[in-house]
Amino acid sequence: MLLLATDLDGTFLGGSPADRTGLYEWIRLQHELRLVFVTGRGLPSVQPLLDDPAIPNPDYIICDVGATIVHGHNLLPVQPVQAAIEKKWPGQELVRMRMEQVAGLRYQEVPQQRRCSFYYDDTTAIDVAVQIATELECDVIQSAGRFLDIMPAGVNKGSTLVQLITQLNYPAGKVLVAGDTMNDRSLYDAGFRGVVVGAAEPALLQYTLHHTHVLQSPKPGAAGIMDGIHWFNGNK
Repeated sequence: MLLLATDLDGTFLGGSPADRTGLYEWIRLQHELRLVFVTGRGLPSVQPLLDDPAIPNPDYIICDVGATIVHGHNLLPVQPVQAAIEKKWPGQELVRMRMEQVAGLRYQEVPQQRRCSFYYDDTTAIDVAVQIATELECDVIQSAGRFLDIMPAGVNKGSTLVQLITQLNYPAGKVLVAGDTMNDRSLYDAGFRGVVVGAAEPALLQYTLHHTHVLQSPKPGAAGIMDGIHWFNGNK
């Protein structure tokens, strides 16, 4: 019995073709396993993966860095979790307009819902972005040294996953999370056992260095996830 909640880019979709094939085939053989994609992508960017016969279909998809949650087989919102997130969001237009005041912040032209995503660099006034986000009752999530997301307050990958397993009445001790950047940090903060895959963002490696419930695998992508599965099964 296992619920695998995994980031996509650099994690579930990362590593060599052979490693990805090995992981995907293993997943298909686990009839009691539940698979959850947990990604910063918007739902339209995830949908092509569902048509790829090589990739196992997830039971649930958490996207938009936690702001969107749908059933994997019909893409319908998971309620009442989705409705609660919706109520917290002040609206794309308002957030984007206010963030235009922040020097060095560039809007990401990608599909996104209930969040507002930007690029940032060393010139960006992060403190101003945080101040504006606080005024809007939102949070700021930075990752990979260049991505910045404005999120509804208290909403992130970890918080949405917690709500999902609570609704499913799924035991937290049977959950394994996997990621590679700082927008995955909340998955480990939620207390789930997890693996940080190889070639991860240095800031995430540093952050989870002393987390006894987190394995830092030297292997990238899918191979790192398999490392985490073996470690998880050996520590039941």
